[in-house]
Amino acid sequence: MRQVEEYQAVQAIAKEVLAEIGGTLIVSDTEATIARRAQQMLADRGITETWYYDCPALVLIGTRSCLSISGRNYVPADEPLGNFNLVTIDLSPCREGIWGDCARSFYFENSHAVREPEDTEFRQGKEALAILHARLQQFAKPDMSFDDLWRFMKDEIQELRFVELDFLSNYGHTIETNLAARSYIEEGNARSLRSVNLFTFEPHIRPAEGRWGFKHEEIYYFDGKVLCVL
Repeated sequence: MRQVEEYQAVQAIAKEVLAEIGGTLIVSDTEATIARRAQQMLADRGITETWYYDCPALVLIGTRSCLSISGRNYVPADEPLGNFNLVTIDLSPCREGIWGDCARSFYFENSHAVREPEDTEFRQGKEALAILHARLQQFAKPDMSFDDLWRFMKDEIQELRFVELDFLSNYGHTIETNLAARSYIEEGNARSLRSVNLFTFEPHIRPAEGRWGFKHEEIYYFDGKVLCVL
């Protein structure tokens, strides 16, 4: 395993791009234009590779925010953003074999992205994601299994009156050096959290009666018994 600092450097670039790209969104943008812009913003910072098939930026707009699809099959759509919409952007940068992995939801109201949305469902989604990440940090312990974490999060999502959207019904994966080696936060995975170096938590959820799919992804690791965000 490479040093945590090497992963932090790549992840920091992904976070920087996601922090800046919201301010660039315009009503005529599409998944295709946003994905190209995100890829260029990564390249401008020295990241020209991706570990996730050939998909450095998986962007979903509108009702497609509920779509769960592998990067292997992803084709960005050309429907314009308009003046009110939801955008999710999931970046998968790679530099010299070091992975980053980071996703955010963008709330597009009155023709621009806002940090504190007025729309009720947008607010519900934003709050639910924050709650789930906070509960992960409260609950996760090195000796528990990925199955334990999966069961806990499944109950938490249901308690919040949301439904999971991931097509594989998992909530994250380990950070590896190749795709096939990934282990997942999924039912039946008895592997302990302490047995891995880094893992993502990336719930993809929709309100039970809602229309939008929300994402927020971070990479986590244990420093002793303390769960840390990369």
